[in-house]
Amino acid sequence: MPATTEKNIAIICNSLAGVGKAVSLAEKVAAELAQKRIQHSLIIENWPAGFDGFTDIWIAGGDGTLNYFINQYPDVKLPLVIFKGGTGNDFHWLLYGNKTFDEQLNIALGDNPMPIDVGKCNDRYFMNGVGIGFEGEVAKALTGKKKRPGKTSFLITIVKKIFSYRSKQYKIESAGFNFSGKKLLLDISNGCRAGGGFHVAPEAKADDGLFDVIMARPLNSLQRLLCLPVIEKGQHLNKEYIRHFLTKRITIESDTIIQYHLDGEYYEDGKLEIEMLEGKLLFRY
Repeated sequence: MPATTEKNIAIICNSLAGVGKAVSLAEKVAAELAQKRIQHSLIIENWPAGFDGFTDIWIAGGDGTLNYFINQYPDVKLPLVIFKGGTGNDFHWLLYGNKTFDEQLNIALGDNPMPIDVGKCNDRYFMNGVGIGFEGEVAKALTGKKKRPGKTSFLITIVKKIFSYRSKQYKIESAGFNFSGKKLLLDISNGCRAGGGFHVAPEAKADDGLFDVIMARPLNSLQRLLCLPVIEKGQHLNKEYIRHFLTKRITIESDTIIQYHLDGEYYEDGKLEIEMLEGKLLFRY
């Protein structure tokens, strides 16, 4: 039976995302498109070199899968959609909130694509944000481990690290802001949420061409415990231990190796040069 539209949608997923959840989600999406007689291809393994012939790319996975995708295809021009198939799903939440699967499917099929900003850290791209210092230590501890859905795994690891982590020395340079000294954490955020539900940058927007930079000064273990639920709820921007500003570009150096994550994926470097790429990708949302 011929397709009823001119769409040809590539559905891609990471078989490991969401502890296998992404595959069943991708198959569900494919079944819905088949029922609607919309041309599509389901791609689980061996992602292609390019997407010639397709009109849209739908990704079933979480922040890690989306991060991998944009680093494999940084110059993709086709409209994108991300379906919630990971553990944290923070960028999905930014675009689609708590919409149901059917509601998001209607958006994916009917809404016009809109530009979304992308960040670049050294030679790698990111969608949601860069977490430096304490968050980097947490990401390192979670690397290679199965994560529970939502923020449970992140919260357990955060509580474990609260008592042992030592704030690091940084040199930070941005337009109108220069700092040398210790910080507990630094977040350079394109999205407003991280770690499966922590509203680290509650005012951030992914289409304003600016990063929200959130920095916390060194705190003792008790202070860290007390501020954790405040940050989780996004009620920390006016606290005296937080510095918040907007920027398009920021450079961070340290006298030790910088531990950081991009969209939850752990890395180490001696210097980070982070810049905003305004409206680089198109999403239907």
